[in-house]
Amino acid sequence: MSNSRGRLAVVSLMLGVVTTTLVGQPTAPTPRLGTLAFPTSGPPAAQQAFLTGVLYLHSFEYASAAKEFLRAEALAPAFAMAYWGEAMSYNHGVWNEQDSVAARATLRRLAATPEARSATAPTSREQRFLEAVDSLYGAGSKPRRDTLYARVMERLVREEPLDLEAKAFYALALLGLNQGVRDTTTYLRAAAYADTVFRANPTHPGAVHYLIHSFDDPLHAARGLEAARAYSHIAPDAAHAQHMTTHIFLALGMWDDVVSQNRIAVGLTAMVPSHYSTWLVYGLIQQGKYDAARGLIEQLRSSMASGGPQARFTALVEMRAHYLLHSEDWRSGVFNHRIGYDKMTMLGNLIDVYTDGVIAYRRMDDAGLAKAATELARLVDALQIDRGSGDPAAMAGRVMARELGGMRLFLGGARERAVALLREATAIEDVMPMEFGPPMIIEPSHEVLGTMLLEMDPAAAQLEFQRALRLAPGRSRALVGLIRAAMATGDKPTAAQAIAQVKANWHLADPDTREELAPLFRLVDRMP
Repeated sequence: MSNSRGRLAVVSLMLGVVTTTLVGQPTAPTPRLGTLAFPTSGPPAAQQAFLTGVLYLHSFEYASAAKEFLRAEALAPAFAMAYWGEAMSYNHGVWNEQDSVAARATLRRLAATPEARSATAPTSREQRFLEAVDSLYGAGSKPRRDTLYARVMERLVREEPLDLEAKAFYALALLGLNQGVRDTTTYLRAAAYADTVFRANPTHPGAVHYLIHSFDDPLHAARGLEAARAYSHIAPDAAHAQHMTTHIFLALGMWDDVVSQNRIAVGLTAMVPSHYSTWLVYGLIQQGKYDAARGLIEQLRSSMASGGPQARFTALVEMRAHYLLHSEDWRSGVFNHRIGYDKMTMLGNLIDVYTDGVIAYRRMDDAGLAKAATELARLVDALQIDRGSGDPAAMAGRVMARELGGMRLFLGGARERAVALLREATAIEDVMPMEFGPPMIIEPSHEVLGTMLLEMDPAAAQLEFQRALRLAPGRSRALVGLIRAAMATGDKPTAAQAIAQVKANWHLADPDTREELAPLFRLVDRMP
């Protein structure tokens, strides 16, 4: 590895101390974020801040990372890699977010042009990292710049085959190539590089993080379980690390782990509607802990009494939808509380209207269902104009619109036409990119279709519930549907297996939740 003027520095943050080989510098308390080696030409004090910033970067704690890189810049204004780090903190590739304006301003503070910036780096390796970040924020569209950045990082990996940081950031570059839409082939390429880093350094936060992202779908999740188990211990002070493990746990239907890890993540941040609290509520629902889920939603709602960003209100609407459509608790404060449409995003509006429609269908309220279906169709059209028809949220909207349309037909007695429309919905869902997390389609289409088919064709219903569970393993509502379908077809082994999984999901459930299904379980026991 070329490092003629670089000083080898190894940071160890597992036990709350930084340890370096830099001329006997004293240790200092730091967050526990994992370990890595990233030699640079920076002076010792700035290098320590730089290393902490890189550790935060690997756990997507971007604001904390930027603070550390700014501290490194203040300590050593000519330290080129500190500016590289700050610029990298503005690129959130997996989330398809990038603040190129802020990043370019950061790079200009180092020097005015890419050539001048390269001249500030004393080693060829550091020059290559700067070349990569300049490609990331150069001219052209974001997809083009992401591609150019990945190519430079690939070249750096080839030139520096022992550089674990180059491999880790190359893996991340691959994950960001698809603009927020999963491409399994590319994700598995990223996994190969992340796994190499993990085997060389089992406490590297980026290695396990990027392995989890590479495998966080139901088809591949089992391959990410080792990384998920490791990550929570590697970076116990990074909220995103604690949550990130549950990308694997949720994809495997491991609800106790989904709940425990997101509780930690919420505790490390704030009790407000967020990505972490949404997953926590969804996990509680799958555990049959409706009382706890309802209480948490109410607590989160109270945190928004004085207002807040649209994304938080949208998260609250999403939690409300999952709670109500699982629990059917039409008398609770969760049911009665409404949020103004101007307070949430377009996707939040779509979810809220869809929830109204499903509730109307279950109450056999044709007028309410018709109103919701009409409004949902309008919102889907607007969403497609705003984002394009291929956007995952727009595709989810088309699925939910067909679901409400099918429900209207079903209530009106046109059952065959209802099933045909639901099959259109499943066809759209089946070609959507594999997603992670609580389903964007609040009631997945195979599950809705299975419920409709229970009275018409139980064998077909059973196939739909099985398909739903392949897409969302361990989802309690789909499991209950499968039990009912298997009973109707006389398939006791399938029913018994589904009951065993529901009981495992609900071993901590509210007593009345368990009691509701006790008669169903007894009927299965009596099957021949």
